[in-house]
Amino acid sequence: MFGYITVDREELKIKDFDRYRAYYCGICQDLKESCGQLSRMTLTYDMTFLAILLTGLYEGHDNHELHYCAAHLGQKHPCLRNRYTAYAADMNVLLVYHNLMDDWEDERKRASYAAARLLRKAYLKTAARYPRQVKAIRHYLKDLHRTEEQRAEDIDLAAGLTGQLMAEIYMMEEDIWSEDLRKVGFYLGKFIYLMDAYEDVPKDRETGNYNPFLPMSERDDYEETASKILTMMAADAARAFEKLPILENVDILRNILYAGIWTKYKILKTKKECKHEENK
Repeated sequence: MFGYITVDREELKIKDFDRYRAYYCGICQDLKESCGQLSRMTLTYDMTFLAILLTGLYEGHDNHELHYCAAHLGQKHPCLRNRYTAYAADMNVLLVYHNLMDDWEDERKRASYAAARLLRKAYLKTAARYPRQVKAIRHYLKDLHRTEEQRAEDIDLAAGLTGQLMAEIYMMEEDIWSEDLRKVGFYLGKFIYLMDAYEDVPKDRETGNYNPFLPMSERDDYEETASKILTMMAADAARAFEKLPILENVDILRNILYAGIWTKYKILKTKKECKHEENK
């Protein structure tokens, strides 16, 4: 489900993209040091946005480092690290572990179970520090399963569950910014779920898997309606973000919120238009 909260590289200045990559590499280094080498393979760009968001809000002090890694053989690459990249790394571990275990329990995917076992020690160590977030993840998976079993047609229901989960993840600690951070996470969570559902409509139509977009996907106004729903979620997330007093890295964050999160949607729309032209 994750992987939608990324930058629009074409619209980002080179210096900002380099800084974005440095935060991503910083989270990767945090994962290595706290959870071991294998955990680095679980990293998604979604958590990079979270790290940059929290760093900008709380004006965190960045440690500028250089490290070797498999992706940059022969030379060290820049990393930006702070307590917020470490938090993002921890949230990445929690989310990935539960997602792997969910795949095993639902579909008996042996590869997911094997990967979860490799992460278990790191997960237990991390989970002990974040009881609130772990509780939120467990409740989310339980409620989502129930919603899928009931095949609820209410789009807001399943999307709202993902929103509630991300709201807990985005609120690192209770303070004066908690409510706005929760709103950013909530609406981005709904956007992520709905974008994933939009992408999976063709596949789920064939497999019969639950997808809240399926009932409306046969309507003539489906594409327009889906676009409006996604736009509302993105707009609400951006509105909550703009209330936060963030100056540092704000161009990167706005690039993600106003353009980057639409990258996959644009690709899907282009494919659909090309297919439509071919079928004429």
